[in-house]
Formats: sequence, C-alpha cells, structure tokens
Amino acid sequence: MIKGVIIKKLNKYEDNRGWLTEVFRRDELEFDPAMGYVSLTNPGIIRGPHEHVAQSDCFIFLGPGSFQMYLWDRRENSETKGEAMDFEVGIGSPTLVTVPPGVVHGYKCISDIPALSINLPDKLYKGEGKKEEIDEIRWEIDPNSPYKIS
Repeated sequence: MIKGVIIKKLNKYEDNRGWLTEVFRRDELEFDPAMGYVSLTNPGIIRGPHEHVAQSDCFIFLGPGSFQMYLWDRRENSETKGEAMDFEVGIGSPTLVTVPPGVVHGYKCISDIPALSINLPDKLYKGEGKKEEIDEIRWEIDPNSPYKIS
C-alpha cells in the first residue's frame, strides 16, 4: 500500500429493482469534495499518468466496464516513496480510491466496453471561476517519464 492512498471496496445492494451502492459517507471517509465529474473511457484508452501538487482525487469506479488503476508514490517525505501498485477496479470490483497530492496516478480501460468513472476532487478545476493554472504534472506527455501504463 502507498501511504495516504485509500482503497475502499464498495458494496452493491441488489434486489429485483436493480442495485444501489453508497459511494461516499463523511462518517466513513474524511474528504471534502469541491466538485464532481463523470468520465467515460473507451476500451484500451489510457488516462494519465499525472499528479497534482495540491489536489486530492476521490475516484469511484462502479461500472459499466473495468479499469486497471496505477499509482506511484513520488512524495519526498513519504514512508512509501518509490512504491508502485496497480489493481483492477470497476464492474467486477466496485472501488473508491482517494489519491493524495504527489502520488502519480492513471488508469486504462481494460474492458471490451466503455467504462465510467466518477471523480470528486477536493479542489476546483482551474480554481474559482476557472481563472487559475491547472494543478497537474502531465507525465503522459513526457517521453522520458518513468511512469508508464501499457
């Protein structure tokens, strides 16, 4: 495990009407979302890897579809600096993943169908009124990046 990353398996409660999943409860997870968005990723497509300087992400992977999630800890003062991990999330493994600043992250759609993800970051994209610089270090555009998703 990478220190500060939270991986929470989500439960689906199913009956003849369908299913329900609690994705966030403030009494179970100390996190203060500033916004939320939904993303659809086509099969074989990679998002990231990138990292944030100040922002934490709170991803929710429920399906449809599945992803392979990748994390690398590059924080100087972290007990787990240099650690990497990857794991499957999505329809077969509904999961919430919080990623703190300084942890490089990305994911790849590994299903034969498009996959949905939800993100509830704790900072506004481009700040109030979208007037600030984007808080991202885009490792995926660096040809010498040590962070690769294949």
